[in-house]
Order: sequence, then C-alpha cells, then structure tokens
Amino acid sequence: MKLGVVGLPNVGKSTLFNAITQAGAEAANYPFCTIEPNVGVVAVPDERLDKLAALYASKKVTPAVVEFVDIAGLVKGASRGEGLGNKFLSHIREVDAIVHVVRCFEDENVTHVENSVDPVRDIETIELELIFADIETVEKRMDRIRNAARGGSDKTAAAEFIFLEKLLKHLEQEQPASELPVGEEEKALLDALFLLSAKPVVYCANISERDMGKDERELPLVAAVGNYARAHGAEVIVICAKTEAELAEMDEADRALFLEEFGLKESGLSKLIRASYSLLGLISFLTAGEKETRAWTIVKGTKAPQAAGKIHTDFEKGFIRAEVVEWQTLLDCGGLAGAREKGKVRSEGKEYVMKDGDVVLFRFNV
Repeated sequence: MKLGVVGLPNVGKSTLFNAITQAGAEAANYPFCTIEPNVGVVAVPDERLDKLAALYASKKVTPAVVEFVDIAGLVKGASRGEGLGNKFLSHIREVDAIVHVVRCFEDENVTHVENSVDPVRDIETIELELIFADIETVEKRMDRIRNAARGGSDKTAAAEFIFLEKLLKHLEQEQPASELPVGEEEKALLDALFLLSAKPVVYCANISERDMGKDERELPLVAAVGNYARAHGAEVIVICAKTEAELAEMDEADRALFLEEFGLKESGLSKLIRASYSLLGLISFLTAGEKETRAWTIVKGTKAPQAAGKIHTDFEKGFIRAEVVEWQTLLDCGGLAGAREKGKVRSEGKEYVMKDGDVVLFRFNV
C-alpha cells in the first residue's frame, strides 16, 4: 500500500511524515522545503503477530508494510505549474490513496501561505487543483480518440468518448472524479485514466498539543474538517504531528504511558493505517510457525486460492484447500494441534472468502 502525504505548505505534513517513518525528512517553516518526495516504509502495528510469534517462539516476525511518500507542498495554481505543481501532481499519480494533512491550529510562529487558518478552504484549494489537472488529462484523451469515435464505426472508442464527455462535464462543475456515479464498464474506463481526484482520501486534522484529548465539538476547525469529510465519503482522523514526532523517539513503555496520560488508546500512526486499510478495503491474513509469523495484506473479498498466491504463485496454481482458524481461537487453544482437537480448524475450498485475522495453512500440489 502506497500513501501520498499531501497538503499546503506549513500544515505539518513533513513533521507528520518524520514522526510516522522516522526517516528524517526536513521540516522547515518555509514553502517548498520538500522538493523530491521522501519515501518511508513503515511496519503496520499488529498485536496479533506478537502474540502468535510468542506462542510459536518464531525465529522471525514479518509485519505488513505501508509505504509513505512525502510530496511537496501544493499552492493555488499548481495545475498550471505554480510552485512545484507539475512535479507534485506527477508524484500523486503513483500512490494508492492520499493522506491530506490540514492545519487545525493557530500559531503566529508558523506562517500560512494564505495568511489565515481555514482548513476547509485549504482542502478545497488542493481538491480544485487536482480537478483542474484531471480536466487536462480527460481533454487529452478525448483528442486522442476523437477521430476513431467520430461516425461510430469504432464502437469501443465511441462508447469511451460518450463517457469522457460525461466525466468532463462533471469535473468542470468542480466535482471530483470519485463522486461521479459509474457502472461497471464505466468504472474500468475511469480507472484506466489514473485521475488524481479519483483517489481515495484520508484527511488528517493536525491539531496543537494543547488541544489533544479534547472532544471534536470543542474544536471548531476539526469539526469543520469532519463535516467536509463525511459529506464527501472520506475518512478523517485527528492527529497532533508534533506529539507524534515526540512519540516516535520514545520506547514502547514510555509511549504507552504518554498515550494513557492523554486518554488515547493508540498512536496517530495506528489510527492512520487503520483508516487507510478501511478506505482501500484491505485486510490481513496471517501465517504462523516456528520459522516465521507473518501478516499478508489482501483486498477484502479475496478468495483462498488468490490469497495463497500472495505467498507464492505455485500455492495458487496447485491449491487444494486451506486449513483456517481464527487467530484468537488459535491462541486460546495453544496452537494448531489444540485447535484441531477441539474441532476449531476448518477445511475451506476454492470459494472460501478470506477474513481479517484468519490464520491459514495452505495445502497445494504442483
């Protein structure tokens, strides 16, 4: 999973990136500090892995990973090349989803490109630039197939052109591609365009340290972001980038005490990854044993043979069955042998749809 961290300059984007990846991207109080995208690979926090690894005394533990890309701050006019716009937009095209950091705190020591703090305005500034860039993409595609579509002799091109006209009209009304109702065939056409405004979004409302632990209703700027996100079918999390940076430098025990002090159940990183998994419809199944305990990321709805193929293509080709047990049940039974004795291990065939937290042993023959 590849997530692009975006936002206007000086909203806390690179500070958050540093915190969650500990990759040391420069975070300075001036626009365009980030020019080339910084990339950090982060292990997905998963308590199930640690517990299963302890049960099996596993020599190796391999979590699922998320790749975060810190992309240059965007300004109004980026779609026309303002600031580092064109570079910024090309980097967004490569990610699976967008983590949009918005500033929800006042601080006279941190400048704002618009000279005032208004998170919804900031969100709309970036969304509009993505839409403008998408309009250009759609128009170029229309020009490319116009001759083939004209006259209707090429039915495929003609059908695509009709769809592109509908899409263009939608974008010109300043509506993101993600909000265009499409059928199955149209979705395939939409996906092939790799439009920026079609990407799923998680909004990160970046608050100050003094606002940590407060209810959303006490924070009007955060509430505004929440309302906007809900209206547009997006995920939203509240995070303090500065605090996350401090948490990243603590050991596990100190981190747990710190979170408890503020009444928080988990770190911002955990919240962000959970929200991203949900947004992209992802789950994890697990394999466990003495050699290795590992998490594997799949799309919700994946069937057992295709899940086996994530481990090795031979597993999918020669799939016979999957021996499946829910992870907590496996722990409670003291391992696979105990789970078998109690009749808790299920033998599933090719049509079995994998569930989050399934511990699986694939049987195959090649």
